Amino acid sequence: MKTIKKDLTLTLKDGAHREFRTDDFWRTIPAWKDVSKEEFSDHMWQMKNSIKKVEQVKTVLAELCTEEFYQDMLDGQHKTPMNIRITPYVFALIDWKDPVNDPLRKQFLPIGSQFLPDHPYYEADSLHEDVDSPVPGLTHRYYDKVLFLPTTICPVYCSYCTRSRLIGGSTETVEKETYGVNTARMEAAFEYIRNTPQVEDVVISGGDAFMLTSKQLTYIGESLLNIPHIRRIRFATKGIAIYPQKITSDHEWFNALCGVHQMGKDMGKSVVVHTHFSSPKEITIYSKMAMDRLFAAGIIVRNQAVLQEGVNDSINDMVLLIRQMEYMNVQPYYVYIHDMVPGCEHFRTTIAESVALEKAMRGTTAGFNTPTFVCDAPGGGGKRHIASYEYYDEENGISVWTAPNVKPGEVFFYFDPIRKLSPEAQARWADPMMREKMIADAKAKAGF
Repeated sequence: MKTIKKDLTLTLKDGAHREFRTDDFWRTIPAWKDVSKEEFSDHMWQMKNSIKKVEQVKTVLAELCTEEFYQDMLDGQHKTPMNIRITPYVFALIDWKDPVNDPLRKQFLPIGSQFLPDHPYYEADSLHEDVDSPVPGLTHRYYDKVLFLPTTICPVYCSYCTRSRLIGGSTETVEKETYGVNTARMEAAFEYIRNTPQVEDVVISGGDAFMLTSKQLTYIGESLLNIPHIRRIRFATKGIAIYPQKITSDHEWFNALCGVHQMGKDMGKSVVVHTHFSSPKEITIYSKMAMDRLFAAGIIVRNQAVLQEGVNDSINDMVLLIRQMEYMNVQPYYVYIHDMVPGCEHFRTTIAESVALEKAMRGTTAGFNTPTFVCDAPGGGGKRHIASYEYYDEENGISVWTAPNVKPGEVFFYFDPIRKLSPEAQARWADPMMREKMIADAKAKAGF
């Protein structure tokens, strides 16, 4: 059996989590060498100068962009399910001396050489959010919680997005139906929530809540809070990690968020923000300034990260990420093993690797600041603790899951990346009949 083992020995420098990058790092980019700190700190400048095309990358980088890398990016555009959109903040933090291996480049700028064949059992909607959708733009899976998707745009487009079937406009590989905010869908979602009294918790995602206007944010927040049975609202955004200038300089938007938060507080209801730091390389003094402002306003921020190979799957990177977040008052919440969606096979890790990393993390900081590692079970089983599988065939990379209080009586499967299995196991996966037999055997051994 081929076993992939990473070094989980913690060698992090003491106090590293208290150090925040403060230099004018964007000046290393030729096109931005004369951009002032005031300009770079402005949310409008960030949006206006976001990178949206491969040709822009070449223009902005000038001599830093090799012809080989440029061609690799062009090749990536033929394969990726996600368009490019990268804020200057993130773009300037990429190590352009070694972009291929940089964790931020990996997350936001696809290149052709990174792609691997999708797993035979991948699904565009691997979590069955559309299946569990009573009205468009709303997923109701858990008894008292709904996922509300009012927008399909983000300030950056992540290469590993679990909603690449919906987000960011059509690409060469994926045709997408909607773009932006759909008011009719929004009203249908509100009506469903009003008529479903067991729902107390609403996650507002998308897309990204940062891309809602201040008026839209206020309208959504007030509409939900005015529904008597709603007790908790969570605005989900990756923005704090990749576009912190929105918090520090878009005062109208920030005041709208604070207004909804205060309204909830006055009503005895919870309004919080869920964000998405995945790499310590995303964190600078701008991150801390954004969080200082949110913390001063009394707004709780929690983090949900995705485990990605070459981005955050080492003990040093994960511990530094968690400890820096807790230092600036972001509460670590979840780390997801990567969903089985198209174009993302190169990001995925095994269940065994995830279990080992969570085990190594325990004891590196306080328990309440240690995230829970989870598998969002393919097929709509919901979030399951990473070690709570019913059975795990590590040799063939097949884990079996149940979700008794989400979908009673159903059985779910997560499959490790085939590239990480032994040559013998890879040969078995190449045979469609053998695949079915392996899955049936795993299900039987799990007692189903």
